[in-house]
Amino acid sequence: MENNSKQIEQKYNKWIWVLSIAIPIVVAILFGVNLQKLGYDVKPLSFLPPIYATINGITAVLLFIAVVAIKKGNAKLHERLIKVCIACSIAFLAMYVAYHMTSIETKYGGEGIIRYVYFFILITHILLSIIIIPFVLITFVRGISGSYQRHKKIARITYPMWLYVAVTGVIVYLMISPYYVS
Repeated sequence: MENNSKQIEQKYNKWIWVLSIAIPIVVAILFGVNLQKLGYDVKPLSFLPPIYATINGITAVLLFIAVVAIKKGNAKLHERLIKVCIACSIAFLAMYVAYHMTSIETKYGGEGIIRYVYFFILITHILLSIIIIPFVLITFVRGISGSYQRHKKIARITYPMWLYVAVTGVIVYLMISPYYVS
């Protein structure tokens, strides 16, 4: 069984690394493209930030429930919840990029110590959102391939990072939302 699991993992390894590199690069490129600045008459998708912040919050809650489910021995529920979390993360990313491609950048207006807190949270959120990609994919593949011991070992690292990214996504939104231009 373990040998078969490793074969399944090896089958997906190339895709894990391609996606882990391509997603941040594509997001960075698209993040730099602003359709308004390029002269396109597009309406800003200003309704998206509270939606994608909510999706981050839902992801955090579902991740927690998924961990509780597996600790109670409910592997099927755990797997379903993790699949929903991955779908939520993809939806978040699509909305986040769409918002930034159609809207003018929002500057954080806080002052004093809270400004440093905001930028610390924002920077760690962004860095971990890049780092988490291969961790989520490797952890997921190990789980679906039946390599449960290896899955559990890396999940102990993946879970707190993914949870941090989801929670700080909500915090960043709450901190910058007063400065959005309507």
